[in-house]
Amino acid sequence: QSAKASCPSFARADARTVRFVANSATMGRMHTPGKGMSGSALPYKRSAPSWLKITSAEINDIIAKLAKKGMTPSQIGVLLRDNHGVAQVASVTNSKILRILKGQGLAPTLPEDLYCLIKKAVSVRKHMERNRKDMDSKFRLILIESRIHRLARYYKLAKKLAPNWKYDSATASTLVA
Repeated sequence: QSAKASCPSFARADARTVRFVANSATMGRMHTPGKGMSGSALPYKRSAPSWLKITSAEINDIIAKLAKKGMTPSQIGVLLRDNHGVAQVASVTNSKILRILKGQGLAPTLPEDLYCLIKKAVSVRKHMERNRKDMDSKFRLILIESRIHRLARYYKLAKKLAPNWKYDSATASTLVA
């Protein structure tokens, strides 16, 4: 009889290691071998810093003003961080930028990551019209469009996109214009 069968603690140890390995493994990129180790480190304290003098209502007004100018939620966040010293909007307003925009009816129709992928696909397709023999960009366009289809499938399931929404390369330039 083996040592594993006689001692039940081995079975528990194996289960713990499997659970640890499953939790510690980082999700890889879709079309490259990288794992992406870097990431942002948010402050432990979730309340607004004491030195920040801007109020929640002022931040909401700034967010609405910038959204009306056509800025995306991430661009608004960068501008608030750099120009107004607001590190985390959620710590001051108790609500994220996109939720504030949705509350005011200013949220973008397409999710931002999907919008950026479509914009990238349109620019690569435009490049392909000028450079017909560029086979590498043709391959990259296939990868970009497969990411668009995968993301669209997720957003349809999450009900953030209409169930009949479909990516079409011919009409994609009108989506990002």
